[in-house]
Amino acid sequence: MAGSGAQRRRSGQVLFLFVLPLFHPALCEPIRYSIPEELAKGSVVGNLAKDLGLSVLDVSARKLRVSAEKLHFSVDAESGDLLVKDRIDREQICKEKRSCELQLEAVVENPLNIFHIIVTIEDINDHAPHFPKDEINLEISESVSPGMGTILECAEDPDISMNSLSKYQLIPNEYFSLVVKDNPDGGKYPELVLQKTLDRETQSAHHLVLTALDGGDPPRSGTAQIRIVVVDANDNPPVFSQDVYRVSVREGVPPGTSVLRVRATDQDEGINAEIIYSFLGVADKAQHVFSLDSTTGNIKTHRSLDFEEVERFTMNVEAKDRGSLSTRCKVIIEVLDENDNSPEIIITSLSDQILEDSPLGMVVALFKTRDQDSGENGEVRCSLSRDAPFKIHSSSNNYYKLVTDGDLDREQTPEYNITITASDRGKPPLSSSTTITLHITDINDNAPVFRQSAYLVHVPENNQPGTSIAQVCASDPDLGSNGSVSYAIVASDLEPRVLSSYVSVSAQSGVVFAQRAFDHEQLRAFELTLQARDQGSPALSANVSLRVLVGDRNDNAPRVLYPALGPDGSALFDTVPRAAEPGYLVTKVVAVDADSGHNAWLSYHVLQASEPGLFSLGLRTGEVRTVRALGDRDAARQRLLVTVRDGGQPPLSATATLLLVFADSLQEALPDLTHGPTPSDPQAELQFYLVVALALISVLFLLAVILAIALRLQHSSSPTAWGCFQPGLCSKSGPKVPPNYSEGTLPYSYNLCVPGDQTNPEFNFLTSVDHCSAMQDILNNDTSSVLLASILTSSVEGDKTSKLVST
Repeated sequence: MAGSGAQRRRSGQVLFLFVLPLFHPALCEPIRYSIPEELAKGSVVGNLAKDLGLSVLDVSARKLRVSAEKLHFSVDAESGDLLVKDRIDREQICKEKRSCELQLEAVVENPLNIFHIIVTIEDINDHAPHFPKDEINLEISESVSPGMGTILECAEDPDISMNSLSKYQLIPNEYFSLVVKDNPDGGKYPELVLQKTLDRETQSAHHLVLTALDGGDPPRSGTAQIRIVVVDANDNPPVFSQDVYRVSVREGVPPGTSVLRVRATDQDEGINAEIIYSFLGVADKAQHVFSLDSTTGNIKTHRSLDFEEVERFTMNVEAKDRGSLSTRCKVIIEVLDENDNSPEIIITSLSDQILEDSPLGMVVALFKTRDQDSGENGEVRCSLSRDAPFKIHSSSNNYYKLVTDGDLDREQTPEYNITITASDRGKPPLSSSTTITLHITDINDNAPVFRQSAYLVHVPENNQPGTSIAQVCASDPDLGSNGSVSYAIVASDLEPRVLSSYVSVSAQSGVVFAQRAFDHEQLRAFELTLQARDQGSPALSANVSLRVLVGDRNDNAPRVLYPALGPDGSALFDTVPRAAEPGYLVTKVVAVDADSGHNAWLSYHVLQASEPGLFSLGLRTGEVRTVRALGDRDAARQRLLVTVRDGGQPPLSATATLLLVFADSLQEALPDLTHGPTPSDPQAELQFYLVVALALISVLFLLAVILAIALRLQHSSSPTAWGCFQPGLCSKSGPKVPPNYSEGTLPYSYNLCVPGDQTNPEFNFLTSVDHCSAMQDILNNDTSSVLLASILTSSVEGDKTSKLVST
């Protein structure tokens, strides 16, 4: 609510600035009041609020007040009346000025503005005329003829107009009368005129009373005693060469400078012609500024002149001879102004806290200038220091406004030291300056900025949970809560339900923590979107991407895909043509490693070989090739033990066993799996033994069937009678590979079957799995099983092309 109120006031100020020019002519005219001097304190001068067009509520809301160098008035906060605050003495305030006016400024806020007020102080008859001396001593020669006049000292009355000195009166007597004459400057002075010839011997002294009256109602008066001493004859008074002496003097002349010389002559001779000059009725200030040589009439400066203090001096100079005859003249000294006063800058109102989003033209300060010089020496111009977004608007009566003239940015310039310079137009010009400091108040106008546009982090797998993996940092040039940054994860390519179990971020420091150990083989990389958000209102934020690459460690050994083990875990075999030439590709060891990079670079090495120089193994390919042709002395069956190593540090490895049989066909390769001698005519012997074996098997089978039927007919439940027909006579673990072929490899789906209780490695019968159980039932339950086994063994060893192979 406070923010909206401030915004309405600010918008009101802006509207007032647009409306103000419409009323500018009216506002420029000062408000005038007229009051008599010595008005009682608290007296009402006028209703200022009404004259300014303000309501009673606006008086306090807009802080109506008046300002002046010396405040004689105040404003009633309830009624808006302009009241007398201090004693007002027109003579003290305005000195000898005919027109006495006090200039005030009425200041209102929201928006800030100023109005000019002129209060005219009217004179009242509060001063009685008074003479410089209470007693006037005159010496008049008895030889003076009637009609001779003697100028008397003037009375002074600081009041003006009708209240000033109006007339003089003299107590009636037979010898003297009073004549009031006009001065050249408009004043009046009394002159005592002799009406009757004096006789010193008859009356040597005369006492008169001179009264001065003003024109007030009622009039006020002052008196002076005139003592006249009659002296012996001196009938010619001095005479000045001019009635009025005028001279102009620059205010900068040093003390002791001769200003002018007055000259008077006396037609008398001797002692009666000796003239003495003196000031007559001169104000104390003039007597301190000028000195008069009583003998020569030369007037000099006694101290420095100041035009701003007194612009003109008016003095009366009396020339008196030794016979006490006198005359007088007026001396007017004009003081010429020089540019000896620098302009003054007076700050009347200042707003030193400025929002950085303040609009153009907003009033920051009000100030006025003053120069005590006159003419061009007192004309003042104002200027600002450069490179500041402010300017000056001139107002009336040397008033100025300092307003904004550009965009403000606290982050670039938090404060401005504005130097206001005032210069007059004198020759040479004088100037003065004052500096004000304006503080720019922060608003949340800057979003956080990350130090990097994107972050890339490498984290090795198998890291410790809870460790720090990265830190993001964003800066915000704003102040306070506007610049306080917090961090959070706002998006990721991981599933949201598992994100918190992988990583977390510290809201204060921006440190990213791993919540679990990463596995390169399961997760090689993931991406997070981190947000930096300040605490301003409204809050501003910025996002940055953080890509986490999970580095590989050598934690997986190679795995051999080929050659694969058989279903029972035994190694299979590969055949090699007997006529294979050198370089013939026999087989290929295929292995993989779940790691990556160097950790997955596999190399193949031969650990053991039945014939070391017969085969070669590709270091990187795993290809097994013949190095030379098979020799007569080389065994048909070869065994290679191959190790596969990765490129990790330390390296991990796996082994594979290759069983290689040199044969032109599979049937030829099977007998080579045994270690017995080869008969000279294997084809003939094999056919003979097969015929005999088939005959015996058929006979035994028929006997078994007959026996089974007979036992069934007798309802015998003895399990032994059916022992030859029970399944499972093979090993319960399934078909077995003869132990001596445990490292062989069959390239196709062949299985070697051995009776479950047979331990003789020389008895190998190659048949299909489906017929293994029935055959073993007969062999295990017949009394001729030993003989049959001997025959089958011989036949298998002698025939390399047996057709009992079941595919």
